[in-house]
Amino acid sequence: MAQYSRIEVANVMKETGMVPLFYHPDIELGKKVLKACYDGGARLMEFTARGDFAFEVFSELNKYAIKELPGMIMGVGSITDAGAASMFMQMGANFIVTPALREDIAKVCNRRKVLWSPGCGSLTEINKAEELGCEIVKLFPGSTYGPGFVKAIKGPQPWTSVMPTGGVSTEESNLKAWFDAGVTCVGMGSKLISKDTIVKGDFEKLMEDVKNTLAIIQRLQNKH
Repeated sequence: MAQYSRIEVANVMKETGMVPLFYHPDIELGKKVLKACYDGGARLMEFTARGDFAFEVFSELNKYAIKELPGMIMGVGSITDAGAASMFMQMGANFIVTPALREDIAKVCNRRKVLWSPGCGSLTEINKAEELGCEIVKLFPGSTYGPGFVKAIKGPQPWTSVMPTGGVSTEESNLKAWFDAGVTCVGMGSKLISKDTIVKGDFEKLMEDVKNTLAIIQRLQNKH
């Protein structure tokens, strides 16, 4: 069962402003990535469950987080149907992220009061998600829409909370554009946890990158 309610998860998303995204089939490597992100100040991790037996990896990483990393909120991304969402919630997933808006996933998550964030790309989809009880919509792929899209929808809908994923980098100029447009938080995958870092096993650098990125986000959030 989830350790954190959807309101708690939404609040941490707003407070820290960033959700790192990561997937690798190696459990021990995953623990090192998770600890580096945690030590850098991240308090959320979206495990993008894309490989065979990914549920086994997530199960071990979540157990590790609960035991060793107090306050680390583990969620699962790339979920495409209600069955998968239910399975990961059985393993204690605290939030579910989907590439597209699916009502079946909304229902199973709402039933357990688990936060779900669906990939949306139009105002109609965003409205539908919010009608289904969504707290924070995922703008995906973020690079396709850009900060201008967020700014435009925040005009008529200032209550909408947006998390762009894809097209977000660690550069201050990129982050500034998104936060100036009014995003609640950003999802960051390979631009933060690069293949190069993983191949080299440079977890010290990953920790520093997470720390520096969070510091930039905090500065930008304080301006708004």
